[in-house]
Amino acid sequence: MSLELFYIILFFVAFLYAAVGHGGASGYLALMALYGAAPEEMKPTALMLNLFVSLTSFIQYYRGGHFKWKLFIPVALASVPMAFLGGMVTVEDRLYKTVLGVLLLFPVIRFFFFKNVPDEELKPHNTYVAAGTGGVVGLLSGMIGIGGGIILSPILLLLKWTNQKQTAAISALFIFVNSVAGLMGQFTQGIVFNSNMFMYVVVAFAGGLLGAYFGSKKFDQNVLKYTLATVLLLASYKLLFTTA
Repeated sequence: MSLELFYIILFFVAFLYAAVGHGGASGYLALMALYGAAPEEMKPTALMLNLFVSLTSFIQYYRGGHFKWKLFIPVALASVPMAFLGGMVTVEDRLYKTVLGVLLLFPVIRFFFFKNVPDEELKPHNTYVAAGTGGVVGLLSGMIGIGGGIILSPILLLLKWTNQKQTAAISALFIFVNSVAGLMGQFTQGIVFNSNMFMYVVVAFAGGLLGAYFGSKKFDQNVLKYTLATVLLLASYKLLFTTA
């Protein structure tokens, strides 16, 4: 894969993720893994890109009035310290790619099988369950180098605590705070950024900005979700079943 092709795919990955309320770290990680980057370089790079794209998504969905502070607070309070601890953990290369491949299946399942929850079917959240969920997701997020939104989102929908847009709003800020915590944890162990980091940020931020705008106002969400799910399914297959 040439660097030019990498940038083109990176732009569209950021666009698709932001359009459905995510930061995109799992997509960036899959792309970098297929590009041949080392895990110690992939984790901080993906989290840095997450910061820009997830914040852009959050602002768009927050302005639409879809954010729920009462649910976000217990989830985030438990996840942030665990993401920091996870960021201090080094995972062996092959295991890293296997775990990433499995985690990519979470958004695939969500986008293909989870429909929007009607407001009349929404249930009040359980604070203790929310905090426990946040802690587990935060630890995994820090270890792998993702914001955790791809894991949290299907759980929120399964429990019927949020509808699609509320899920997107909560996930976006959840991704942002976990990405900050994960990066801080990695800084304690020494951190390595890709030499092309500046261009990565520019390309991903441009894709995320356009994706957040068009996803929240213009495009059919189902088309976006099915497209992203298909791409992630292919990436998951490559990571799980390609030994190179």
